[in-house]
Amino acid sequence: MYVCIVVTSVVAQQKDLTSLMNADTITNFSAFQRSLSFAGVLQTRYVTSLSKDVDVNGKHFDPSATKGVTNTFLVKRARFMVKANINDHFSANILVNFADFNSDPTNKVLENAYIKYSLNKHFNVMAGQFRPFFGIEDALAVDIIRTLDFSNQYYAFGKNGWQSFQIGLSVLGDVTNNGKLRYFAGAYNGNNKTQPSDDNNTKNFYGRLEADIIAKDFTIAVNGGTGSLGASATGNAWGADATAKIDLSAKWHILLMAEYKSGTNFIAYNSSTLTPKPGIGQFRMQGFYIFPTLRYEYKRPRVRAIEFSSRYEYFDENYKLNSNIRQTLIPNISLIFADNFYAALQVGVAIDLYRKDVPLTTAYTNKLAYAQLQIRL
Repeated sequence: MYVCIVVTSVVAQQKDLTSLMNADTITNFSAFQRSLSFAGVLQTRYVTSLSKDVDVNGKHFDPSATKGVTNTFLVKRARFMVKANINDHFSANILVNFADFNSDPTNKVLENAYIKYSLNKHFNVMAGQFRPFFGIEDALAVDIIRTLDFSNQYYAFGKNGWQSFQIGLSVLGDVTNNGKLRYFAGAYNGNNKTQPSDDNNTKNFYGRLEADIIAKDFTIAVNGGTGSLGASATGNAWGADATAKIDLSAKWHILLMAEYKSGTNFIAYNSSTLTPKPGIGQFRMQGFYIFPTLRYEYKRPRVRAIEFSSRYEYFDENYKLNSNIRQTLIPNISLIFADNFYAALQVGVAIDLYRKDVPLTTAYTNKLAYAQLQIRL
């Protein structure tokens, strides 16, 4: 069973006379609208392998040489977030994941650690460690997961410095006054989170544009970026995504998410022993997924909604030189006990299908059943 528990947020407001005054008459904005809030998420799960000689991490093992772990309880996330509004322009955000202490916490634990300056809705600056906005999964809240986990491409692109938690600078805001067109752009180290400094003298650059086609119910976006990792040459990544909400009736809704990305696989390039070594343009990863969710607004006192989903993903980590297509299907049922996923039980099966099974590795066809409980604070 997979259980996910999220911690309830608590808001502590600091009383200040300036917050009661008209902003046009204030002569000292030091504590105008100052506040402090806490939030968190606890995510626990039970998983069991449904495939012979495959452990809970999807790795094939030789039963004559070792006894793999085929079922276990896990604490996947135990996040705690602090947000401080210094005044109406400056804020700070710190997010840590205590579940990372279960294993080697080196370069883990600390996730968000950034300062944000908000001039207006058109211009905001984030500086520190954060997730560059390079796809749907970066734009969504880190504590809302509608299925087993993020996509395979999210983690692969994260390891290669294209997304997930990075250290740098980002600007974002609305392009139009009605907020239907938004921009995101920035520069960051590109060697992943909680690093003392960059691993080379170049920076990664990215940009993203989002547009609402039909109000907020249909959004399309494009992403692009350049960068490097370690001693690699400069590579690039790009992608496009779309989200939509379709109201079938007062209680039935369809939520759709779809995304495609292609990018340089720096890890494969840096570890390659081929002689002569191919150019960095030959080390490419690409993939897409579609994630439809059928939601029923049950609206009972103890069960607020039920969601039925099945994400399909196609991903190839090195499609030009060593292609091994991975297809993933995750049928899932979510029982939502509190609005906005503040408490949810999720049950499903993750099915991984590889074009070529590689014995004694994680590139091996497998099925994993899970149950998880998600609670937000």
